[in-house]
Parts: sequence; C-alpha cells; structure tokens
Amino acid sequence: MKQNLNLNWLRTFDAAARHLSFTAASHELGLTQTAVSQHIKALETKLGQNLFIRRARSLQLTDIGQAYLVSVRDALEHIAFSTSGLFGPELDKTITVRASAAMIIWLSPQLSKFQKQHPNIGIKLVTSLWQNELEKHPVDVEILLAAQNQSEPRMIKLSDEQIVPVCGMQTSTTVQRPADLMKLDAIHVLGFDDHWARYLSANGLPTDKISQRIVVDTSVAACELAASENGCAIMFERFAQQAIAAGRPIKIVGDTVANGQSHYVVQRNSASTEKRASTAFCEWLATCF
Repeated sequence: MKQNLNLNWLRTFDAAARHLSFTAASHELGLTQTAVSQHIKALETKLGQNLFIRRARSLQLTDIGQAYLVSVRDALEHIAFSTSGLFGPELDKTITVRASAAMIIWLSPQLSKFQKQHPNIGIKLVTSLWQNELEKHPVDVEILLAAQNQSEPRMIKLSDEQIVPVCGMQTSTTVQRPADLMKLDAIHVLGFDDHWARYLSANGLPTDKISQRIVVDTSVAACELAASENGCAIMFERFAQQAIAAGRPIKIVGDTVANGQSHYVVQRNSASTEKRASTAFCEWLATCF
C-alpha cells in the first residue's frame, strides 16, 4: 500500500517538477542537492515507479510523473489554503498592541498603510480593559494616556489632547453657548471623571451641579449614547472627529479645552525579533498624529 507518504518528499517532487532541476529545487527548499535527490528516490521507491527521466544535462517528467504531479499540486495547494484560512498567512512576527477601544477605532482607517509597508508583521489589537494585575495579555506595544509632564524615559509622546462636548444632532440645536450644556444629561466616562468639571471650569461655569445620571466605561459607548440623543458627552476632540468622519450622528457643540494629558507609546518587549517589529510599528504610529 502506498500510504504514509512523507510530505517533504511531495514538496520536493513539486519543486523539482517545476524547475526540472534538482539543483534549482535545492535552492528553493534550502536543501542540498543530495537531499533533494534522496527525497525523490525515496518517493519513487515508495510508489514503485520512476517519476523523472534523468539525463546528463536535463531532467524530464515521466508520463506517470506528469499525471501524479497534478494531484500532488492540488493536495499541497489545499493544505496551504486551509492552513492560511484557519491560522492566517505566514508572518515573520505578530505584535500585540494594547490601547483604548476609542484609540483602536481611531487608528483603524490608517492601519492598512502599516500593513502595506510591513506585510510580514501581524498585529493583534487588545483593549486596555484587558489589563490586570496578572498581565494575562502580555503586550509588545502599549498606547496610553498620561499627564503631559510624564517623564518616564520609555514613554514617547505622540500628541497632546483636547476635549470637546458632543451631542446628538437633535440635541445639538439646543446648545448655543457653554452654559446650555448644564441643562443636558451629562454622560460620564469612567477614568475620565474630570472631563466635565474641567470643561465647565474652563468656561467659567460652576462644576457642583453636574448630573450623574449616565456613566459608561468607554468613550465609544459615550459617543453612541450621545448619538442616540441620551445627553452630552465630553470626549477627546480626536475621537469625536473620527466618529463624525465615520458618519456617526453627533456634533461638536463647543470650543476645545486643553486636557492636560497626552497619548504616549511604550515598547514593552525585549527579544530582538519582537523589538524590531514593534519599533517599526512605533515609528509608523508617530506619523499618524
């Protein structure tokens, strides 16, 4: 029975048949010419048939070798397609990048540029919500928000940020001046508890009467609530502009106010292969801001 065929023999047969040269096949496969010859001989012995006609300066497929090649190539292509479909294409390195959900959405329209520049680097994006004490999701690159006077050497500043108020299209018609914001339900984002107070204070308005009716844990959720006419959210201008460009029915209803925070990028890996890939990503990231 012709069972348990060595897959490496079949790959060698395919390469030798394409090139009609054991030498060229060895170069493609990274094997010695002797190894290629041994693979073909072992396959022929297993099948009980010669697949090639060997001459002094040429190589030619036998009739049965030509017929067998069709099936071998179909099988190898099927394996390649199935492997790529289930596990993705072969990549030199996949880096894990952690950022807020809003930052990931903001980067999404630009990410194809990096993929075109670095087709052999895969990217796995995880949100900051996954971060915990046990670091169950170790990352290569982290995009984080911190005070503008942050001085940790590893943190490279990407941009200073500003905040703006956003409302749904209907609600926006009721906002003519900053004081009108105080009549609306305030949408709060956990972790950005000072946004409302900072914005009102910058416009000379009291901060002790801000409603606490709606609280969410991401800026993305806050944006959707505002778009659905559930009140007003104070969010980063960068993310508000992205949502508007993406067609979300929201409107910025006030001037920008300095937030006192900046986005930074940090490389957290140490292995040389990982570091080269993450450095390439960080360098590209800096061009996006």
